[in-house]
Amino acid sequence: MPCTVGKRSFGSRLSATAVALGLAVAASAASSQPAPQAPAAPPAAQKVDPNAVKALRDMSTYLRSLSSFELKTQTSLDLVSNDEQKIQLDGSATYKVRMPNAFVIDVVSDSWNRRYVYDGKEFTLYAPKLGYYATWAAPATIQAAISDVETRFGISIPLDDLFRWGGDDGARADALDSGFLVGVETIDGAKTDHYAFRSDEIDWQIWIQQGERPLPRKLVIVDRRDPTQPAYVARLNWTLNPPLADDVFAFRPGADAKRIRVTAQQ
Repeated sequence: MPCTVGKRSFGSRLSATAVALGLAVAASAASSQPAPQAPAAPPAAQKVDPNAVKALRDMSTYLRSLSSFELKTQTSLDLVSNDEQKIQLDGSATYKVRMPNAFVIDVVSDSWNRRYVYDGKEFTLYAPKLGYYATWAAPATIQAAISDVETRFGISIPLDDLFRWGGDDGARADALDSGFLVGVETIDGAKTDHYAFRSDEIDWQIWIQQGERPLPRKLVIVDRRDPTQPAYVARLNWTLNPPLADDVFAFRPGADAKRIRVTAQQ
C-alpha cells in the first residue's frame, strides 16, 4: 500500500484522542450533556491576535535564554495511502542542545532512524540503519546552520521552529493568516495556554506552559494541501540547562558506516 507522508514544520497531527473521546461519549448512556463545541475563530477584524503572537515571541525569548536543554518527544505522523486512507505511525526523538552553536538530534522509529549532529563548524547527517553519513562545513550558529541545510540540501530538521522564532519574528508573524487563544489545558501535568494558528496551507496548534517557563509542551500540525489533512503530533518533555560537554557533540559513526557526499539543490 504505497503511502505519502503528510508533513511540514511548526513545525501536523490530530491524534486518536478525539476519536477515543467520541467513542467514550457515545458509549456512556448515563451522560446526557451535549458534546463540547470547538472554540470559535477570532472575528475577521482581528484574525491574528497580537497576544497570540506575543506568546510565541515570549516562548522564543525564553528558549534562547537557556544555556542548554535536553528534550524528549513522543510523536505520531499520518501517512496517506493511494486510496486516501490515513495510517498513523509513532516515533520518538531526543535533542541535546547547547546554545548557540551545538546540537545532536536522534529521530527513532521502527522504520526510520536519523541522527543530526552540529558542533558549530560542521553538520553531519547520519542514517544508522543504512550505514551512511555525510558531513559538510556549516555556519557558526544553530539558526544559520538550520537555514543553510534546508536551503542548500532541502533537509528539514524536526521541530526546527524551536530555533527559528526569534531570528526574523516580524516576517514570520506577517506570514500568519490567523492566530488565537483556544483556552487553558493541562498537558502532562502542566497548565498550558493552547493557541491555534493558520499560515499558508498549514494549520498548527501549540500548547505553551504557563508561568515563568513558557515551554512548548505539545504541537499539532495539519497539512491542508492534502484533502485528507494528514497530521503530525508531538508531546515535549524538557530538561533545562543540563551540563553538556564538547564530546556530546562529537560525531562517531558506526564501525561499518560509509561517508557519502550530498549534492546541493539546483
